[in-house]
Amino acid sequence: MEPSKINMPKHDKQTLKFYTDFAPTYVASGHGGVSRHLAAFLKVVPVGSKILELGCGGGRDAQAMIAAGHRVDPTDGSPSIARKAEERLQVPVRILRFEDLDVNEEYDAVWANASLLHVRRADLPGILSKVRIALKPGGFHHATYKAGGREGRDSHGRYFNYPSREQLIDMYERSGAWDVISVTEYEGGGFDKGVKGPWLAILAKRPE
Repeated sequence: MEPSKINMPKHDKQTLKFYTDFAPTYVASGHGGVSRHLAAFLKVVPVGSKILELGCGGGRDAQAMIAAGHRVDPTDGSPSIARKAEERLQVPVRILRFEDLDVNEEYDAVWANASLLHVRRADLPGILSKVRIALKPGGFHHATYKAGGREGRDSHGRYFNYPSREQLIDMYERSGAWDVISVTEYEGGGFDKGVKGPWLAILAKRPE
């Protein structure tokens, strides 16, 4: 059965409420620069690519990708966050929840930095199938996840899937055909300043 026809579960309301309630604080909480993984991503994505960004946050990464010559479709699941991103980008930011992604071979790349980490583990393979189908053959996908091996909620009530490296690779394999280029383990922060923890960054490609 095609993923677009599956009765996909809804987003986590408690997590989305956090981003709605704390939009100004969250958008202002970043370190001021783009993702540490963006430069490597842009080296493999041809200039002029059409890129879907899932969970654009304040719009810093989208702004950098546009400046690098790409056609970016910035989206976010929170209307409050989307409005903040529009103020920065001066272009429309679509409100899109992961389960509503339903396009076929439309994008050259999908950038999902610190966004798919909120998808429930049981639902992640189905969402990743939607991402893969949205990519053109040969298209690239980047995502980052807080690691840990055990799913749960943080001190703010946000749900995280917290996969281990092996669990993450397994979920991608169960979602369909991917060429996994790299899975990088690193230490990173988050909304809580000064709090560090393990993260995973994955770069994958839809086979041609």
